[in-house]
Amino acid sequence: MSGLLVRRAEPADFPAVARLTVAAYEADGQLKGENGYAVVLADVAGRAETGEVLVAVDQPTGSVLGAVTFVLPGTPYAELAGPGEAEFRMLAVDPAAQGRGAGAALARACVARAVELGCTAVVICVRDGMAASARRLYDGLGFVRLPEKDWSPLPGVELLGLRLALTAEG
Repeated sequence: MSGLLVRRAEPADFPAVARLTVAAYEADGQLKGENGYAVVLADVAGRAETGEVLVAVDQPTGSVLGAVTFVLPGTPYAELAGPGEAEFRMLAVDPAAQGRGAGAALARACVARAVELGCTAVVICVRDGMAASARRLYDGLGFVRLPEKDWSPLPGVELLGLRLALTAEG
């Protein structure tokens, strides 16, 4: 994981973030029959207006390897977060850069940001049947299934709720 830097995305990063996010979702088979979702994924400026878009950058080359959107409850991209919780969405790593730790670094950065803001938990939703590597990542960070947070935005798209408590009472 050496040589990776996680920082807030700058407008100059937005085209790379849009490209790699759509590419990662396509490579994972998550855009089949999803009318319009690629457009949402590519709207990095829109996400940056109401949340924090973080990028994992390869320090030697300056290449953006991955990105994630960190949001708080009540903001347009928050789907599951309730009072005191943070959420992250659209975690994506460029298919050509997978296996280098960018996804884990981004997820950890979101957890650290939630702690910094005094949140009690981080919630996320993942597609049912997610890749084994994603399951290992979230299990390793301590996320647990929260079946009551499961939901379906479209017929045939089942999303599973996961939660990571950050405090003893969370």
